[in-house]
Amino acid sequence: MKRVFVNGTFDVLHLGHLAMLNFAKSLGDHLTVAIDSDDRIKRLKGSTRPINSFVERKTMLENIKAVDEVKIFDTDQELIDIIKTCDIMIKGSDYEILPIIGKEYIKV
Repeated sequence: MKRVFVNGTFDVLHLGHLAMLNFAKSLGDHLTVAIDSDDRIKRLKGSTRPINSFVERKTMLENIKAVDEVKIFDTDQELIDIIKTCDIMIKGSDYEILPIIGKEYIKV
């Protein structure tokens, strides 16, 4: 079984998110989406974020047909531990020049 991995905030879902999730699912059998905890988002993006709570973001993602599993992480190590269970990682084009946490643990 090929396990595909996507992560992000997914605070305000939009068509780009849906396109990426559907593309990711097309590459494997099981799609895991890891989302940042509310506290992590506040640390990274400021006190006014997230707009939607973890429970709301997780529930929305779980109701997208392409998504098989949603996990939460609060630290880089928790994110790496999730990544290590997958075979393929999908990142948005905005990460082409940014460092990607855990990329050394993934095959593709």
